[in-house]
Amino acid sequence: MEGGLIVLAAALLLFLSPEVQGTAHLSFSNNTQVNITRDGCGVSKLCVETPNNCDPSGNSPCLFVSAVSSVPVPPNGVDLSVELSGESAGYIAVGLTANASEGTSMLFICAQNSSDNGTFFFRTMQRNNTDDMLTPTETRVKEIRGMVNGNMIKCEFTVPNLNASNTRSSAATTFSVLLGNGSFDGSALGAFIISRNSGPVDLTKPNSNVPPTTMPNNSGALRPHAVLLLLSVLTLSVLLRV
Repeated sequence: MEGGLIVLAAALLLFLSPEVQGTAHLSFSNNTQVNITRDGCGVSKLCVETPNNCDPSGNSPCLFVSAVSSVPVPPNGVDLSVELSGESAGYIAVGLTANASEGTSMLFICAQNSSDNGTFFFRTMQRNNTDDMLTPTETRVKEIRGMVNGNMIKCEFTVPNLNASNTRSSAATTFSVLLGNGSFDGSALGAFIISRNSGPVDLTKPNSNVPPTTMPNNSGALRPHAVLLLLSVLTLSVLLRV
């Protein structure tokens, strides 16, 4: 009888779990606080957002992701700490594409189950960039914490041993960052709708997607030949007075 109850309970858990997937690769933080701001963007963390320069701590719509990388260590790669914030009745997600020609992206999803009082849940998927097909994967993620407030979803997590290279002697850290959202109907995740594609950026360089500053052309400064001309005029003026 006891064995039958255990089997029944396991079956119920599988039935109730959205996008049935093992969870041994996911570990959640005991700290449930989530605080995401623009502080440090371009200096201590890489930020990608839409609209441009929006503030995830403000009151205006802002789909935002930031990333802080550890020092690369071949062949393990880096540990990537991620902050993700945005509005959705389903899910928000960040995708990482190491090589566009491979046609796939790692997708990290923070979502709410509106059929279960907006309960927060987290998923890792692989996205086929050609047909938008999402396939469950067991990419290891740790220190996950998230919150849902209405349609606002915020989460933080760490992806260990992230490497864009398949070569054991290197630790490549250049990825294209995809930012977007999608729906969730209580049992299945909808297509990932991309709102922003950063293009290739080095995750270890917080300013790698910040446009270089152009030094202004100070037209008021005297050029060398102008200085010489001025000195000649002054010299001639002195000589004429003598």
